[in-house]
Amino acid sequence: MAADPDRMRLHGIAGWIGRSLGRVALIALVVYALHLLIGWATGLTASQPMGGLRAGMLLLLLAVYALLIATPFVPGIEIGLSLLAIEGAWIAPFVYLATNAGLMLAYVLGERLAYARLVRLLADLRLRRAGDLLARVAPLSREARLALLRARLPRWCAPLVSRYRYALIAVAVNLPGNALIGGGGGILFVAGLSRLFRPWAMAGTIALAVAPVPLMIWGFDINLMAMF
Repeated sequence: MAADPDRMRLHGIAGWIGRSLGRVALIALVVYALHLLIGWATGLTASQPMGGLRAGMLLLLLAVYALLIATPFVPGIEIGLSLLAIEGAWIAPFVYLATNAGLMLAYVLGERLAYARLVRLLADLRLRRAGDLLARVAPLSREARLALLRARLPRWCAPLVSRYRYALIAVAVNLPGNALIGGGGGILFVAGLSRLFRPWAMAGTIALAVAPVPLMIWGFDINLMAMF
């Protein structure tokens, strides 16, 4: 006896919802665990004199901060500001380097992600139109993708997104509340996924975009803790 199509459809939807909830729960668990580690390491570094243990904890904290910066929809910049407030201006260059590393990691992961795998994921999430568009874009060169982007965008914003795309990335990374649109990690991941940006040019853009705050704190020896 043939299976009821409605029942099969319901089973398919239930399976998709279960897989989606599982992914969300896993991401939430990882992010929560990282935040617990940050709280523990921050308390330990604040109470220990400078030495091997404290230096090791600070390196671990910077590594976790870089991973959080690379994670989409996670406002990792708050962790960097907490480090600057607790440790003072001397750590600003290290926070700057960790920020660069995290954002560049997000870009590289997006740039290296195989389109075929992402198309399968979008199909699994029932986002077939997005998957079909990605499959159509995949074989195009960078110039052809830019031409397609200009053709699909409104005339007033097409030059901004195509010709000044690096400047747009720099502004988006520094935009307050950008976690709502993916955060720095999400923005750089999508930039890498688009294949519209050259790696060395993107590295330079990130280096310039995130430089002002940590370099100002380091250069002028600003004490953030005293400001609150």
